[in-house]
Amino acid sequence: MTTNESIRVVLADDHQVVRHGIQQFLASAGMDVVAEAGDGAQALRLIEQHQPDVAVLDIQMPEASGIEVARRVRAHGWPVGLLILTAFDDDPFIVAALEAGVNGFVLKTADMEEIIAAVRAVNEGKSVLDPQILPKLMHAVTASHRPATLYEPLTDRELEVLRAAARGLTNKAIGLLLDISDRTVQGHLRRIFEKLNVANRTEAVVKASQLELLALPGSHETPSD
Repeated sequence: MTTNESIRVVLADDHQVVRHGIQQFLASAGMDVVAEAGDGAQALRLIEQHQPDVAVLDIQMPEASGIEVARRVRAHGWPVGLLILTAFDDDPFIVAALEAGVNGFVLKTADMEEIIAAVRAVNEGKSVLDPQILPKLMHAVTASHRPATLYEPLTDRELEVLRAAARGLTNKAIGLLLDISDRTVQGHLRRIFEKLNVANRTEAVVKASQLELLALPGSHETPSD
Protein backbone atom coordinates (compact mmCIF):
# COMPACT_ATOMS: atom_id res chain seq x y z
CA MET A 1 0.00 0.00 0.00
CA THR A 2 1.32 3.42 -0.94
CA THR A 3 0.21 7.00 -0.52
CA ASN A 4 -2.56 8.39 -2.70
CA GLU A 5 -0.03 10.44 -4.71
CA SER A 6 2.01 7.41 -5.74
CA ILE A 7 -0.50 4.60 -6.24
CA ARG A 8 0.87 2.41 -9.03
CA VAL A 9 -1.83 1.08 -11.35
CA VAL A 10 -2.01 -1.48 -14.14
CA LEU A 11 -5.03 -0.69 -16.33
CA ALA A 12 -6.67 -3.38 -18.47
CA ASP A 13 -9.46 -2.71 -20.97
CA ASP A 14 -9.79 -3.85 -24.56
CA HIS A 15 -10.91 -0.40 -25.74
CA GLN A 16 -8.00 2.00 -26.20
CA VAL A 17 -10.19 5.09 -25.97
CA VAL A 18 -11.58 3.91 -22.64
CA ARG A 19 -8.09 3.16 -21.33
CA HIS A 20 -6.90 6.60 -22.38
CA GLY A 21 -9.76 8.34 -20.60
CA ILE A 22 -9.29 6.36 -17.38
CA GLN A 23 -5.52 6.87 -17.49
CA GLN A 24 -5.99 10.62 -17.86
CA PHE A 25 -8.18 11.13 -14.83
CA LEU A 26 -6.19 8.72 -12.66
CA ALA A 27 -3.06 10.68 -13.58
CA SER A 28 -4.88 13.92 -12.75
CA ALA A 29 -5.43 12.48 -9.25
CA GLY A 30 -1.70 11.87 -8.81
CA MET A 31 -1.74 8.16 -9.60
CA ASP A 32 0.83 6.42 -11.79
CA VAL A 33 -0.55 4.12 -14.50
CA VAL A 34 2.61 2.05 -14.98
CA ALA A 35 1.22 -0.14 -17.78
CA GLU A 36 -1.87 -0.67 -19.93
CA ALA A 37 -3.21 -3.94 -21.33
CA GLY A 38 -5.66 -4.60 -24.13
CA ASP A 39 -6.42 -8.20 -23.20
CA GLY A 40 -6.46 -10.48 -20.17
CA ALA A 41 -3.29 -12.40 -20.95
CA GLN A 42 -1.32 -9.19 -21.35
CA ALA A 43 -2.84 -7.85 -18.13
CA LEU A 44 -1.61 -10.88 -16.21
CA ARG A 45 1.91 -10.52 -17.63
CA LEU A 46 2.02 -6.81 -16.78
CA ILE A 47 0.74 -7.40 -13.25
CA GLU A 48 3.46 -10.00 -12.70
CA GLN A 49 6.10 -7.70 -14.19
CA HIS A 50 5.17 -4.46 -12.42
CA GLN A 51 3.55 -5.75 -9.19
CA PRO A 52 1.30 -2.67 -9.01
CA ASP A 53 -0.62 -1.51 -5.97
CA VAL A 54 -3.92 -1.80 -7.84
CA ALA A 55 -5.02 -3.48 -11.07
CA VAL A 56 -8.11 -1.96 -12.70
CA LEU A 57 -9.74 -4.65 -14.84
CA ASP A 58 -12.58 -4.72 -17.33
CA ILE A 59 -14.59 -7.96 -17.35
CA GLN A 60 -15.01 -8.72 -21.05
CA MET A 61 -11.57 -8.86 -22.67
CA PRO A 62 -9.91 -11.14 -25.25
CA GLU A 63 -7.66 -13.99 -24.09
CA ALA A 64 -8.90 -13.90 -20.50
CA SER A 65 -11.69 -12.04 -18.72
CA GLY A 66 -11.02 -9.69 -15.85
CA ILE A 67 -12.53 -12.31 -13.55
CA GLU A 68 -10.11 -14.97 -14.79
CA VAL A 69 -7.21 -12.54 -14.36
CA ALA A 70 -8.35 -11.96 -10.77
CA ARG A 71 -8.47 -15.72 -10.09
CA ARG A 72 -4.92 -16.17 -11.40
CA VAL A 73 -3.57 -13.19 -9.44
CA ARG A 74 -5.04 -14.61 -6.24
CA ALA A 75 -3.77 -18.11 -7.08
CA HIS A 76 -0.24 -16.68 -7.40
CA GLY A 77 -0.63 -14.83 -4.12
CA TRP A 78 0.47 -11.50 -5.55
CA PRO A 79 -0.33 -8.61 -3.14
CA VAL A 80 -2.30 -6.58 -5.67
CA GLY A 81 -5.56 -4.77 -5.04
CA LEU A 82 -8.10 -5.75 -7.70
CA LEU A 83 -10.81 -3.40 -8.93
CA ILE A 84 -13.33 -4.44 -11.57
CA LEU A 85 -14.46 -1.46 -13.67
CA THR A 86 -17.11 -2.61 -16.10
CA ALA A 87 -20.37 -1.89 -17.87
CA PHE A 88 -21.72 -5.34 -16.93
CA ASP A 89 -23.91 -5.50 -13.82
CA ASP A 90 -25.50 -8.94 -14.29
CA ASP A 91 -25.75 -11.08 -11.15
CA PRO A 92 -23.41 -13.87 -12.39
CA PHE A 93 -20.63 -11.38 -13.17
CA ILE A 94 -20.91 -9.71 -9.76
CA VAL A 95 -20.90 -12.97 -7.80
CA ALA A 96 -18.13 -14.53 -9.90
CA ALA A 97 -15.94 -11.45 -9.49
CA LEU A 98 -16.34 -11.43 -5.72
CA GLU A 99 -15.70 -15.16 -5.51
CA ALA A 100 -12.54 -14.64 -7.60
CA GLY A 101 -11.22 -12.36 -4.87
CA VAL A 102 -11.62 -8.85 -6.25
CA ASN A 103 -11.56 -6.00 -3.75
CA GLY A 104 -13.96 -3.78 -5.61
CA PHE A 105 -16.64 -3.75 -8.30
CA VAL A 106 -17.56 -0.40 -9.88
CA LEU A 107 -19.63 0.39 -12.95
CA LYS A 108 -18.30 2.57 -15.75
CA THR A 109 -21.34 4.81 -15.26
CA ALA A 110 -19.77 5.99 -11.98
CA ASP A 111 -18.47 9.53 -11.76
CA MET A 112 -14.76 10.16 -12.21
CA GLU A 113 -14.46 11.06 -8.52
CA GLU A 114 -16.13 7.78 -7.53
CA ILE A 115 -13.70 5.73 -9.62
CA ILE A 116 -10.71 7.59 -8.19
CA ALA A 117 -12.07 7.04 -4.68
CA ALA A 118 -12.55 3.34 -5.44
CA VAL A 119 -8.92 2.95 -6.56
CA ARG A 120 -7.74 4.70 -3.39
CA ALA A 121 -9.99 2.56 -1.19
CA VAL A 122 -8.77 -0.67 -2.78
CA ASN A 123 -5.20 0.52 -2.33
CA GLU A 124 -5.97 0.96 1.38
CA GLY A 125 -7.23 -2.59 1.66
CA LYS A 126 -10.93 -1.72 1.73
CA SER A 127 -13.77 -3.37 -0.16
CA VAL A 128 -15.75 -1.28 -2.65
CA LEU A 129 -19.14 -2.03 -4.19
CA ASP A 130 -20.97 0.31 -6.54
CA PRO A 131 -24.24 1.29 -4.78
CA GLN A 132 -26.15 0.37 -7.94
CA ILE A 133 -25.17 -3.29 -7.67
CA LEU A 134 -26.08 -3.81 -4.00
CA PRO A 135 -29.71 -4.80 -4.76
CA LYS A 136 -28.49 -7.19 -7.46
CA LEU A 137 -25.94 -8.70 -5.09
CA MET A 138 -28.59 -9.22 -2.43
CA HIS A 139 -30.86 -10.88 -4.98
CA ALA A 140 -28.08 -13.17 -6.17
CA VAL A 141 -27.09 -14.25 -2.68
CA THR A 142 -30.73 -14.73 -1.68
CA ALA A 143 -31.33 -16.94 -4.70
CA SER A 144 -28.43 -19.26 -3.85
CA HIS A 145 -28.44 -19.00 -0.06
CA ARG A 146 -31.94 -18.42 1.25
CA PRO A 147 -31.64 -17.15 4.82
CA ALA A 148 -32.80 -19.54 7.52
CA THR A 149 -35.45 -18.27 9.91
CA LEU A 150 -33.45 -19.79 12.77
CA TYR A 151 -29.78 -19.11 13.37
CA GLU A 152 -27.42 -19.16 16.30
CA PRO A 153 -27.45 -15.64 17.77
CA LEU A 154 -24.34 -13.51 17.36
CA THR A 155 -22.65 -12.06 20.41
CA ASP A 156 -22.35 -8.30 20.85
CA ARG A 157 -18.66 -8.52 19.93
CA GLU A 158 -19.42 -10.56 16.80
CA LEU A 159 -21.98 -7.94 15.75
CA GLU A 160 -19.35 -5.22 16.23
CA VAL A 161 -16.92 -7.17 14.04
CA LEU A 162 -19.60 -7.75 11.40
CA ARG A 163 -20.58 -4.07 11.32
CA ALA A 164 -16.94 -3.12 10.85
CA ALA A 165 -16.56 -5.73 8.08
CA ALA A 166 -19.63 -4.27 6.37
CA ARG A 167 -17.79 -0.95 6.22
CA GLY A 168 -15.03 -2.63 4.22
CA LEU A 169 -12.43 -2.58 6.98
CA THR A 170 -9.56 -5.08 6.90
CA ASN A 171 -8.93 -7.49 9.78
CA LYS A 172 -6.11 -5.25 10.96
CA ALA A 173 -8.30 -2.15 10.87
CA ILE A 174 -11.09 -3.96 12.72
CA GLY A 175 -8.58 -5.04 15.35
CA LEU A 176 -7.37 -1.47 15.83
CA LEU A 177 -10.94 -0.18 16.01
CA LEU A 178 -12.02 -2.72 18.61
CA ASP A 179 -8.65 -3.00 20.40
CA ILE A 180 -8.26 -6.72 19.67
CA SER A 181 -5.69 -8.74 17.70
CA ASP A 182 -5.92 -9.74 14.02
CA ARG A 183 -6.12 -13.39 15.12
CA THR A 184 -9.07 -12.59 17.40
CA VAL A 185 -10.82 -10.83 14.51
CA GLN A 186 -10.27 -13.90 12.32
CA GLY A 187 -11.75 -16.10 15.05
CA HIS A 188 -14.83 -13.91 15.35
CA LEU A 189 -15.34 -13.91 11.57
CA ARG A 190 -15.00 -17.68 11.44
CA ARG A 191 -17.69 -18.11 14.10
CA ILE A 192 -19.91 -15.55 12.33
CA PHE A 193 -19.63 -17.54 9.08
CA GLU A 194 -20.50 -20.76 10.93
CA LYS A 195 -23.47 -19.27 12.74
CA LEU A 196 -24.93 -17.68 9.60
CA ASN A 197 -23.99 -20.66 7.38
CA VAL A 198 -22.10 -18.53 4.86
CA ALA A 199 -18.71 -18.81 3.18
CA ASN A 200 -17.31 -15.27 3.17
CA ARG A 201 -17.69 -11.67 4.32
CA THR A 202 -19.94 -10.60 1.47
CA GLU A 203 -22.45 -13.36 2.14
CA ALA A 204 -22.29 -12.68 5.87
CA VAL A 205 -23.03 -8.97 5.40
CA VAL A 206 -25.89 -9.58 2.96
CA LYS A 207 -27.45 -12.35 5.07
CA ALA A 208 -27.14 -10.31 8.26
CA SER A 209 -28.93 -7.48 6.47
CA GLN A 210 -31.69 -9.84 5.37
CA LEU A 211 -32.02 -11.03 8.98
CA GLU A 212 -32.13 -7.37 10.07
CA LEU A 213 -29.01 -7.76 12.19
CA LEU A 214 -27.45 -4.75 10.49
CA ALA A 215 -28.39 -2.16 7.88
CA LEU A 216 -26.73 -2.52 4.47
CA PRO A 217 -26.19 0.93 2.90
CA GLY A 218 -28.64 1.47 0.06
CA SER A 219 -30.57 -1.74 0.72
CA HIS A 220 -33.72 0.04 1.93
CA GLU A 221 -33.80 2.75 -0.70
CA THR A 222 -36.52 2.79 -3.31
CA PRO A 223 -35.00 2.39 -6.79
CA SER A 224 -35.55 5.35 -9.08
CA ASP A 225 -36.74 5.00 -12.66
